[in-house]
Amino acid sequence: MHMRLPGEGMKLAQVFMADENKQIFQPPLILVVEDNDDNLLLMSYALESFGCRLICQTDSSTTVLVAKEYQPDLILLDVLLPTINGIDVVQSLKQEPLTHDINVVAVTALASLEDRERILRAGFDDYISKPYMIEDLENIVSRHLRGKLKQSSVMDLC
Repeated sequence: MHMRLPGEGMKLAQVFMADENKQIFQPPLILVVEDNDDNLLLMSYALESFGCRLICQTDSSTTVLVAKEYQPDLILLDVLLPTINGIDVVQSLKQEPLTHDINVVAVTALASLEDRERILRAGFDDYISKPYMIEDLENIVSRHLRGKLKQSSVMDLC
């Protein structure tokens, strides 16, 4: 004979509902557009260590199409690109309904105050200048992903 305790069925129902409401963690997707292979490799290692999935491009001519198709959580975009410069790309992204709300961070060697202001006025949501510290990249990425990263710092990995 099984004796039921008061509330036992309710506890089982709550556990079952909690399991059903859990969402599977999906690492954030970042689109990186960088024409320098060494810079792209360094950035991809860093972003993977932060727990991100990546789409990497060395040519900006298809960036808007890729962003529309994959809907990344964040775009890291070099400004000085050979085919279409980053300023033209970000303006196209911000005019497109499917990509308008995706945050775009300029990653550039243009480091003067005037360059920074011009880049932000063009439509970028943030800015990081090369060369950058990995911790600075992590701070910018985590700020724009607003809690979509698992809470482990690059410093924990070292």
